[in-house]
Amino acid sequence: MDTFLFDSIIVGPIRSRRLGRSLGVNLLAPNAKLCNFDCIYCECGWNGAHGGGGFNPYEEVVSALEERLRALADGGELPDVLTFAGNGEPTLHPDFDRIIDATLQLRDRYAPKTEVAVLSNATMIDREAVRAALSRVDRNILKFDSAIDATLRRINQPQNNRTVAQIIELLQRFGGELTIQTMWLRGDYKGCRIDNTTPEEVEAYLDALVRIGPREVMLYTIDRNTPADGLQKVSHAEMVSIATRISTLLPDTVVSVAQ
Repeated sequence: MDTFLFDSIIVGPIRSRRLGRSLGVNLLAPNAKLCNFDCIYCECGWNGAHGGGGFNPYEEVVSALEERLRALADGGELPDVLTFAGNGEPTLHPDFDRIIDATLQLRDRYAPKTEVAVLSNATMIDREAVRAALSRVDRNILKFDSAIDATLRRINQPQNNRTVAQIIELLQRFGGELTIQTMWLRGDYKGCRIDNTTPEEVEAYLDALVRIGPREVMLYTIDRNTPADGLQKVSHAEMVSIATRISTLLPDTVVSVAQ
């Protein structure tokens, strides 16, 4: 299926089904994906499909963000959130922590009511500088698509060999100051049936959430084209059922289901 890439550093503001009015910040080079996951549902397509990818320089990111924030402030149209996502994994950027610090300073100057969010696959949180930077933003949103190793590897196709147990241990280091984001899907890929909504999957997932203890959980399903054919959306009712179980186990955790 056709997927898409961002062609600029600053995107929007656009209406996000999870975050409201969002101004996107793309740290990865335009029109090429760079990620250490190759998720079967990624809206940016497969790794390598549009070249090897690269990074937007620190100075260009900060300059572009300041210019856009100044214009939005002058027009009285500030976004709800500044969202780091873009053409791959933002925490791979060698200056990620410096960019976050500069962003927080610009936010405080031009848009003090705007939150800063990072959408990450959590692969780099073993690095102290990355983990510390994520701890400084308002919404540290980390991917966790399955608590079963085989399913996680089929969905996310990571470049590393980190196990679910190791991922949970790293997520626990945030002391609950994180948001878990989970894509629910089912379908067939490379001759394997993939479904992270089975009773076994959901039980393992709930157990993992109890151990992680996040302040927020975001549940969503496929909304755009995916690089892998044959994937299917999960119904809103099914996600609401899972959300209800999360709320019972973790009553202090905010649980949201994307429409």
